[in-house]
Amino acid sequence: MARRSYNLGQRQVTVEETRRRIVAAARELLADESGPPGFTVDTVARQAGVARMTVYYQFKSKRGVLEALFDDLANRGLMPHLRPAFGEPDPARALELVIAAFTAFWESDRIVLRRARALAALDPDVAESVRERDEMRRGHLRRLLERLVPPSKGLQDTIDALHMLTSFETYDALLVEGRSREEATRIIRRLAAAQLVTAAE
Repeated sequence: MARRSYNLGQRQVTVEETRRRIVAAARELLADESGPPGFTVDTVARQAGVARMTVYYQFKSKRGVLEALFDDLANRGLMPHLRPAFGEPDPARALELVIAAFTAFWESDRIVLRRARALAALDPDVAESVRERDEMRRGHLRRLLERLVPPSKGLQDTIDALHMLTSFETYDALLVEGRSREEATRIIRRLAAAQLVTAAE
């Protein structure tokens, strides 16, 4: 019985290690200069050194691989910054923390995130996955803004505006002429504060 438990444990370790290799391979492919067009289940399998069917067994599809990669990127680059915002009692300060969390996330693996989002323009399944992730960000903003903006004061417009301001595309566009993440964060915070003032008028 102990031997069987040991073998099952070793098998689980092997499965998890293979999964990590596949996710790492997906990230490496998106970080490569060849960009999204070369991103397929076959290329991920070759990069990871596993059989094509192993990728399908673990993730079911290319979208499944990307979902796992997005989870990995978020767990490392977003959640450590986002958690403090969830416990912040002051909603205005919480919004500042959320903005900083997302700019830190967008910066954490900027090339990979840019290319993953570019891939969404070419692949409907990937586009749906990216859209779902963006809607999760909208949900975070809604919960905060409901504490700041009365529904009668254009809550939905404010959510839409801040959803745009906290997007990867806005952050990426702001990083011009050597502008730092901190400077981009200040700009987004300033624009968000102005939007809140407008909503309150």
